[in-house]
Amino acid sequence: MFAGKRGNGAGLAVYHRGAPVLNIWAGSADAAGTPWTRDTGAMVYSASKGVTATVMHRLADRGLIDYHTPIAEYWPEFGANGKGDITIRDVMTHRSGLSALPANTWEEILDHELMERRLAAAAPDRLRGKPIYHALTQGWMLAGVARAVTGLSMAELYRTEVAEPLGVDGIHLGRPPADAPTVTADLVGSAKALCESAYARPTVSLAARLPGPFRAPLRSIYFPGLEAAFAGDEPPILTTQLPAGNAVCTADGLAKMYSALACDGMVDGQRYLSPDTVRTLEIVQTIQPDRTLIVPCWHLGYHIFPSPRAPRGYGHLGAFGSGGWADPASGISIGFVHNRMSVGWVSADMTLLAWLIPAILAGARGSTATAAAADAATHVA
Repeated sequence: MFAGKRGNGAGLAVYHRGAPVLNIWAGSADAAGTPWTRDTGAMVYSASKGVTATVMHRLADRGLIDYHTPIAEYWPEFGANGKGDITIRDVMTHRSGLSALPANTWEEILDHELMERRLAAAAPDRLRGKPIYHALTQGWMLAGVARAVTGLSMAELYRTEVAEPLGVDGIHLGRPPADAPTVTADLVGSAKALCESAYARPTVSLAARLPGPFRAPLRSIYFPGLEAAFAGDEPPILTTQLPAGNAVCTADGLAKMYSALACDGMVDGQRYLSPDTVRTLEIVQTIQPDRTLIVPCWHLGYHIFPSPRAPRGYGHLGAFGSGGWADPASGISIGFVHNRMSVGWVSADMTLLAWLIPAILAGARGSTATAAAADAATHVA
């Protein structure tokens, strides 16, 4: 599927009870045909939110933040315009009333500190308290809180709170440094084609004319000149810190991070998150339908991934289908990344992880049963 067209590639990694059991890849990382490898990373769009949430849970574990505390207690500027009682939990569950982009151009979108300041000064809209997907704003607000309590940017915290403790390189916010093992795959496809497709153009036109609450989903993700941010061999979107949307991850990096969530907070025999925090992450925070995504889907920073085989599973998906997932019941975690940005494939790509999860769970259970039978036979003998 990904090896068939020059420039398309993908990686898939699986951990079981903390051990890597699968790491495969196919296709190429750019139009020149550079082969995809285990160190090839892709921009994972909103799957970045799962990494950013994990950073916040590490800070909570150390007592630097509390989910139920108003953000203004850590970041006083955020209390402006009636936001004094909006909590970290409100932002992590997309209920702060601040889903609309505080930018007029794509150049402003790329100034992450400007976005933090504008959100701190903004007034919440009429949807405050209702779940409506904060497609980009969630990341900047959480970054502002994290900066206030640590003095570090979210990009630095990706390194100190995620990559280094996990012993992986394959998790970065924005393009990895030139000397990093992780190499970023090109974005294959055209954001302009997506914005001007037969589906997108009338949708954007109609949404722009609707009353405020109905226009909110559009205001959370679309900005003038969006296609320019994705253009060229060095797309500007990879030069900024967009904690809700531009992480560059390898499949193994995502799978190992979610392995900690699937294994009661343990990684390589070391405590990464406390058991209490991990149990908190399993709790469904809202069952109200999201005003953008329709389905109710929020854990504390993650999606529900409904699967009959894994009702406790959760993770985060990104646009076009990259994502990570953890199942505490089986100890399985998955990372899947690819670099295709295609109108024709978007529906199929968005459901790939949902199709992979049952097959991987079935394979893991079959392997466990085979191993148990072999162990029993050894003892009988």
